[in-house]
Amino acid sequence: MIVCSCNALSHQDIEIAIHNGASRPAEIYSARKCKAKCGNCVPGIVCLLRSALQKAQSEQTHLNAA
Repeated sequence: MIVCSCNALSHQDIEIAIHNGASRPAEIYSARKCKAKCGNCVPGIVCLLRSALQKAQSEQTHLNAA
């Protein structure tokens, strides 16, 4: 799914950037060598970013408890 039509940034691009260490929207754009233009995508990117970070934190907590 395209999240940012200005930069043709897909949810997969965002997931890859997060997997490679991005933890802020600017780092996601930087990973694709672009930047926010109109800004309509930023809330969606933040939502995907939060979900991914929460999932990673939950998985780490689960691993530490085991």
